[in-house]
Amino acid sequence: MDDYPLLNLFWTMLWFFLWIMWLFLLFRVIMDIFSSEDLGGWGKAGWTVLVLVLPYLGVLVYLIARGGSMHKRQARQVAKQEQAFQDYIRQTAGAGPNTADQLEKFADLKARGEITDEEYQQAKTKILA
Repeated sequence: MDDYPLLNLFWTMLWFFLWIMWLFLLFRVIMDIFSSEDLGGWGKAGWTVLVLVLPYLGVLVYLIARGGSMHKRQARQVAKQEQAFQDYIRQTAGAGPNTADQLEKFADLKARGEITDEEYQQAKTKILA
């Protein structure tokens, strides 16, 4: 192999990129262990010890045992974050277009005579509260 320095470079790069991919996988598994809601404290501790003490075997065993549901847990976490973000936007925006649309509907109902002025004021107070 010493006769082909370019081949040595190729093998070195290959092993380096495989090592980097394994590190990404290791961190992903550790993140999944700690973000998993269906594991208790002892389960998380056990998986963490296994992954850190026997890294290659631990990651392989974790992927076999719990890898099938990793994407489901990740999707649930993303959905929770998205919902929290949307709630924050709604709370921060306050009287947004939804409130204005509701007021416009009640004003239209009042203009057509379908609700009284008193009902309109009650609805307006309730919407703006």
